[in-house]
Amino acid sequence: MSAFRKLKALALGQNTDMDLTSVQLQAADVPVTDAPCRGCADPCDEGHDEYPKFDVDLETQMLGSVKPYARQIVISTGKSDWVREVTDAKGTLAAYVDEISSSGRPPKDKDPSKKSKDGGGAPAVHSAHVPGIFDSSNLAKNKRVTILNGSHRTVSTDHDRDTVLVFPDYRVVTEVARTHDGADQLWTHAVSPSLALYEVPPGSTAVKSWIIPYSCVILLCSHKRRDNRCAIAAPKLEHALTLALERQGWEVHTQVDDSTLHEPALEDLAGTAAEKHAALRAQLQGVDAAHADHKRALVLFCSHIGGHKYAGNVIINTPRGVSVWYGRVTPHEVDAIVRETIIGGRILPSLLRGGMNLCHPGRKTLNDW
Repeated sequence: MSAFRKLKALALGQNTDMDLTSVQLQAADVPVTDAPCRGCADPCDEGHDEYPKFDVDLETQMLGSVKPYARQIVISTGKSDWVREVTDAKGTLAAYVDEISSSGRPPKDKDPSKKSKDGGGAPAVHSAHVPGIFDSSNLAKNKRVTILNGSHRTVSTDHDRDTVLVFPDYRVVTEVARTHDGADQLWTHAVSPSLALYEVPPGSTAVKSWIIPYSCVILLCSHKRRDNRCAIAAPKLEHALTLALERQGWEVHTQVDDSTLHEPALEDLAGTAAEKHAALRAQLQGVDAAHADHKRALVLFCSHIGGHKYAGNVIINTPRGVSVWYGRVTPHEVDAIVRETIIGGRILPSLLRGGMNLCHPGRKTLNDW
């Protein structure tokens, strides 16, 4: 890129210098790595899958392209493609939850992410604020809940009851009726931003919840009706991630393993409030990659997450409450993502779009508790 175009990009808040981005991230206590994203030659000499020719935005600054949210839910559908707006599909849990959440949703023109998206000025290099990076310290203030459909099937024997993943709480909620009442139960039980992070759910409810029994959950946007580029990228990324994780000794699933959900649910934890919270935290640490004897990853396709011009789009969720959003990912970068981010707990700056709970003062990696 020419010096003139670099200056223009910087003036628009579009930082194209990865060294500058790394400094900015480190100043905000985000663990980063200087390892190369691509481990193979160009052209590839290691047999990685290639995308067919499609247009990907390689110049706009990706960092800052994630809108802050309080919680994100992924609803079971058993599909990899959906109607263009999943919350517009009548009679679905996505539509019912959207109806309930809309009353607390901030007006679009007051969305705090607009400033960074519209190029409201790049923050100083030494500023602790990084566009697109946010934490879960004040869920009630943020209020925004993002609603996704996922490719996982419900674990309920009643197929009219959905299974919902909730982040950053890292919780799987089952027996959610596909009705307005079911959505209301889900909302008040596990999703409402008024609920504290990792709050132990009450026992008197029809829905049940567990800690997600995986060391990480990887979401791949595959929403063809929204943008065909994501539908092309997602299966190739799933294949590459499976191979890379298995080489590292991990087990990879594409459906939720319900055999681990027969132990006592979170609603049935015994003891005082403090004892229940300690038990919940112990379960989170027990599935974390640093502590789990048997490391497993859940890889799912999901509906539109924004930024399809940056396909392939990847979200990595961990029990620590971390959500890493990567863009412009091809199978050539997957080995580095597995090695550096999933296992190593460090961010690859050139792929980063943003994410939740990435700032870890006093800790060397995102995996440190």
